[in-house]
Amino acid sequence: MKYIWKYKAWPNFTWESDALLKPLGDVRFNQGSLIAQIRELGFDIQQTARVDVLVEEALKTSAIEGEILDPDAVRSSVGRQLGLPDAGLKYVQDQKADGLVQILMDATNNYHQELTSKRLFAWHAALFPTGYSGMIQINVAQWRDDKDGPMQVVSGPIGNQTVHFEAPPAHLIENEMKSFFSWINEKTRTDGILKAALAHLWFISIHPFDDGNGRIARTLTDMLLARDENSPKRFYSLSSQIMAERNEYYDILNSTQIENLEITNWLIWFLECMNRAILNSNSLLERIMIKARFWKTFAQTLLNNRQTKVINRLLDAGPNGFDGGLKNKKYMGISHTSRATAQRELADLVQKKVLVRLPGGGRSASYDLNWSIFEK
Repeated sequence: MKYIWKYKAWPNFTWESDALLKPLGDVRFNQGSLIAQIRELGFDIQQTARVDVLVEEALKTSAIEGEILDPDAVRSSVGRQLGLPDAGLKYVQDQKADGLVQILMDATNNYHQELTSKRLFAWHAALFPTGYSGMIQINVAQWRDDKDGPMQVVSGPIGNQTVHFEAPPAHLIENEMKSFFSWINEKTRTDGILKAALAHLWFISIHPFDDGNGRIARTLTDMLLARDENSPKRFYSLSSQIMAERNEYYDILNSTQIENLEITNWLIWFLECMNRAILNSNSLLERIMIKARFWKTFAQTLLNNRQTKVINRLLDAGPNGFDGGLKNKKYMGISHTSRATAQRELADLVQKKVLVRLPGGGRSASYDLNWSIFEK
């Protein structure tokens, strides 16, 4: 099979510019609207939005690869990185969460810095602090060596796997990455969003590491989008939208790898996915506004870290977000506390009018946030 990198003209991609005019215009219009909307918000709400987007980006870029991170650990790490240790949670230590948040922060805060092999190796080391991917030892902070055979993207059960793509052999990686670095660091006339899409595809095509290529490709995309917007602050999560469309994401990547250097379909998909990510950020901002109003109302209410954590979960879920309401057992699970402590703290929240008890339920009482405060 002839993969994209085997073509003589590689990596000189081509596309139909006219076909991109509308999707690119839609993205630019909604991108501008979002930035204008954000500017009207106060600094505190902007900071809250940035925290929530970074948390969402970290969780979803990992979930795309099937790795589930602890949301509490990710939020704790983001809070520390931004100098906000009280960003909703007490300190939760998790090397993987810390490493991923660090590379996301480096990519977006230092978007103006050159991309080098040294920088990419540092990102890779942060992603795999133990030197293992699951139970498999991998080459960390160095290019893959293909000692166990060619790098292939496969799916299906062992023994009956489908090969979707085979990356360039290891001995070509050094030169491939030199060309990639040269292109990504130079100022080009290519639109900044299109450059982010091209970088994503190009990096995935090289697949230079044993593991972590997808997460690093999406991090590079975030870096180039920050460079395009000339701002380190993200107010939409592209990885969250990709996760929602994961099957389509893999399908378009796989089909692009085995066609030719004409990549119009990939660019259109990327632009439309990004546009949906920006449009869906409206629900994120609405949730943040609700949170800000809620905490302003209860600013003088004394609560412990466990209560704050549970309330934030309820706020994130929104009205009717917890099926059947918040029960004692659910409180215990979220806050990692005993039944007696959960009962006592729930009663305290009801007494302080933060929670209300739902009708019915019998012996198994259920609670929800006092949403009536938003009706005033």
